[in-house]
Amino acid sequence: MDINLTSKHVYGRLLLIASILLLTIVSRAQSPNAPNIIVFIVDDMGWLDTSVPFAGSVTANNKKYHTPNMERLAKEGMIFTDAYAAPVCTPSRVSLMTGMNVAHHHVTNWTHPLKNTVADAKNPPYDYADWNINGFSPIAGIEKTVHATALPQLLKAAGYFTIHVGKAHWGAQGTPGANPYNLGFIVNVAGHAAGHPQSYLSEDNYGNIPGSKVAAQAVPDLEEYYQTGTFLTEALTREALKSLEYPVAKKQPFFLHFAHYAVHTPLMADVRYFQKYLDRGLDSAEAKYASLIEGMDKSLGDVIDFIEQKGIKNNTVIFFLSDNGGLSLPPRGDKPLTHNAPLKAGKGSVYEGGIRIPFIVSYPKLVKKGQVSHTPIIIEDLFPTLLDITGMKNYKTIQKIDGRSLVPQLKEPSLADTSRILLWHYPNYWRPSNFPGTNYHSALRQHNWKLVYNQQTRNAELYDLSTDIGEQKDLSTIYPHKTKELVALLGKLLKAYNAPMPKDKVSGKPLPYPADAE
Repeated sequence: MDINLTSKHVYGRLLLIASILLLTIVSRAQSPNAPNIIVFIVDDMGWLDTSVPFAGSVTANNKKYHTPNMERLAKEGMIFTDAYAAPVCTPSRVSLMTGMNVAHHHVTNWTHPLKNTVADAKNPPYDYADWNINGFSPIAGIEKTVHATALPQLLKAAGYFTIHVGKAHWGAQGTPGANPYNLGFIVNVAGHAAGHPQSYLSEDNYGNIPGSKVAAQAVPDLEEYYQTGTFLTEALTREALKSLEYPVAKKQPFFLHFAHYAVHTPLMADVRYFQKYLDRGLDSAEAKYASLIEGMDKSLGDVIDFIEQKGIKNNTVIFFLSDNGGLSLPPRGDKPLTHNAPLKAGKGSVYEGGIRIPFIVSYPKLVKKGQVSHTPIIIEDLFPTLLDITGMKNYKTIQKIDGRSLVPQLKEPSLADTSRILLWHYPNYWRPSNFPGTNYHSALRQHNWKLVYNQQTRNAELYDLSTDIGEQKDLSTIYPHKTKELVALLGKLLKAYNAPMPKDKVSGKPLPYPADAE
């Protein structure tokens, strides 16, 4: 018997029992009408990696995929066509947990599993920016982290039974943010410091290979599924539904943060669906990717079926989203930079293909069926939205919240604020390539105007997304005054957040903020 493993499980069960007793007491004061909350977040799923036509009409990429349960959710609720996240995963996930913009919390890149280890590519043209390489921490005083109040902490204090299942990736090993329990989750299944699975296969024990050194990305907590032929997506789904049985039986409101490892690399075939995509003519890599998408969609359907069978659908809000745009480089098949068309580029880029995400909300008590909103929104909006939906008004946080509640849009999808600014900041070196919009870029969107700023060359591009969603026609020379105005605004916002910038290797000084170099 593995003594260490047993001790870990005993401790976890004791913590669970203590939390249940505490929450049973707290929940007595909670309104019986408090809505259940499900955040269903997919890893690296692009805007068009679905049969739901977020572009308004069916595209060639939509036709690749079969996602009937996403279609089902969209028909029952509202889709947001202009929803955004950060270009890579950890910044988005920290924004969701804290309500802060990336430029504000300074976790600008994905975090390495090992503490104090920079995830940026090696041999960059500039010295690394002073970003928070250890991620998010719910505890003060942890080096290279952003300290903030976590969303599940607030929900737990309000009487919610809080559950995390799947990918966490908020902080490095050895820091508080790596452990979902520290963020206020009562249950944690498979969440740790890593950002992708070592393997999706039970035949590989999800990366926990006996007799070998366990990789940092090996998925924990799923021992009962080893060697059973259960794909990782399915194992996580079964555990998520098991975790919901207790709060449902006790009629206690729950918050399920269900964060799939799919569809992140390594691309591995979900054999339940793989062959049919080969038969459709997709190459092996794309067939694997499509099988991961359909397995994820089957999981969504299982969750919807569960809340319907339990009779709690009308009082449950479901948010479906991705953490960044879709991967559009090898190991994907087909031609690079085409997977998110008509959007430009993909994961890692501040162009639309790297930041625009699928986003669906279903909540029968509030959202009418079959609604569409074209209001630009961003992932940090979930933090105030979820608290608003629960009725929490006077909650207190360490951090200043940048996100805005989406409840007005959920009630009336035509509402729009044309003055609002959405901001992206990536002062990092993702990979040594000419992949557009990745290394050392910032961007902002105001209404239909999109500014893309290259921190290295200090060049600014301007696009009108209402007529050019693919960002093909740079209007900066046609509208120089608008370009200058938005560059100045970008610089002002980054300064206000003291946003990190890459450093000159000779002087050691950060590159100037936009407009400062003029």
